[in-house]
Amino acid sequence: MRIGYDGKRAVQNFTGLGNYSRYVVQSLSAFAPENEYWLYAPAYRENQQLSSMVAESRGAVSVHYPSCWLWKRMASLWRVGGIRGTLKRDNIQLFHGLSNELPLTIHKVREVKSVVTIHDLIFLRLSHCFSLVDRLIYNYKCRYACKHADHIIAVSECTKRDIIHYYGIPADKISVIYQGCNPLYACRAGEDKRHEVKRRYLLPDRYILSVGTIEERKNALTIVQAMEHLPDELHLVLVGRPTAYIHRLKEFMVKAGLRGRVHFLHGIPSSDLPAIYQCAETFVYPSVYEGFGIPILEALQSGIPVVAATGSCLEEAGGEHSLYVNPHDVKGLAAAIVRTQEPSVHATMIEEGLKWARRFTQEQMARETLECYRKVLTKEI
Repeated sequence: MRIGYDGKRAVQNFTGLGNYSRYVVQSLSAFAPENEYWLYAPAYRENQQLSSMVAESRGAVSVHYPSCWLWKRMASLWRVGGIRGTLKRDNIQLFHGLSNELPLTIHKVREVKSVVTIHDLIFLRLSHCFSLVDRLIYNYKCRYACKHADHIIAVSECTKRDIIHYYGIPADKISVIYQGCNPLYACRAGEDKRHEVKRRYLLPDRYILSVGTIEERKNALTIVQAMEHLPDELHLVLVGRPTAYIHRLKEFMVKAGLRGRVHFLHGIPSSDLPAIYQCAETFVYPSVYEGFGIPILEALQSGIPVVAATGSCLEEAGGEHSLYVNPHDVKGLAAAIVRTQEPSVHATMIEEGLKWARRFTQEQMARETLECYRKVLTKEI
C-alpha cells in the first residue's frame, strides 16, 4: 500500500498531536515496512525526531512539501484543498488525517480513500475554554472529516461516544484504536541518570508529578490547592508549557505559603522526562476532560501510581487499579494521594499499573490500524 498522511503536525509540533502523528507512522513502518508511508506537510521545519524516524524506516517513510511555486506561497491552502491533485499524482491509495481533519473536497477524489483520527471534541464539551472563532473552525473541520471520511479512528471509547452524540455518526463507522506511549518510559533510568536529572532541574527529594500544558482544562490549580492537605516535605512538580492560567496558580501559592513547594518546568527534552517520572512518588492528573490521556500511560510505564479525574476517558488510560476523584474535589484528591503513599497500596498500584500499560503497545496499535486500512480499501467497512 501507498498511504498518505497529513504530516503538518508530525513536522511542526513536538508534543501532543505531533507525537501522535510520528508515533503512528513510526509504528506502522516498523511492523509493516513493505508499505510506503508518505507524509505531506505545508512547510519544512527542522525536526530531529522526524529525521531520525525517516532514517530508521530505511525508505518506508518519506516527507513531501508543495512543489509548485504557487502552492509554496499558499501552503495553508494547499494543505486544505490543493493537496487533492498531489494525492492523485502520487497514486496515494488511502489518506489518513491524523489530527481531527481532512483536506476539504477529498471526498471528490474517488481514487483515494480516507481515514481520520478524532482525538477529542473538547471544543464542544468545554466551549468556554475556546474563542468563538476557534470553536467554529474546529467544529467545521471536524464535522466535515467525520461526515466524509470512509472511516473514523477514535482514540478512546469516550471520544467515540462524543462523535456519535454531537455529529450523529453511526457507531459502525468508528473504530477505537488506542495509542501507546514512547518505549523510553518502560526503560528504567540508572542511578546516575536520576541524580543528573534531579541536579539539573533542581528537583526536590520527594515530589508528586503532573505533566501537561498548564491551562484551565488541565486543572492544575486543584493539585496546588491539595498541597495544603499534604505533608510539608512533599512537593509538586508541574511539567508543561505555561499559559496565562499559571498566574492563578501563583496567586494561590503566595496566599497559601506554597511557593517553595511547587516547581514549574517546561521545554524538557524527551530524553529526560522518563527519569523525572521515575523519581516521582505519585503522578496526578486531574484534567477536567481529555480525549485519552497519554501522560497517564507514561506514568504507569514508569512504575509510579496514578491519581486521575473522573468525567471523561481517564479510566480507560489508567485502568481499574489507579485512583479517580472528582476533578474539583480538593480534599478527595489529597486523600487519594496520601493513599498512594501507603506501602501495600503503593506496591499494588505499581504492579497492576505496569500490567495495564502492557495492553497499549506499538504492535497492537499498528496491527489494528493496518487492518482498518485494509477493510477501507476492500470496502469491508
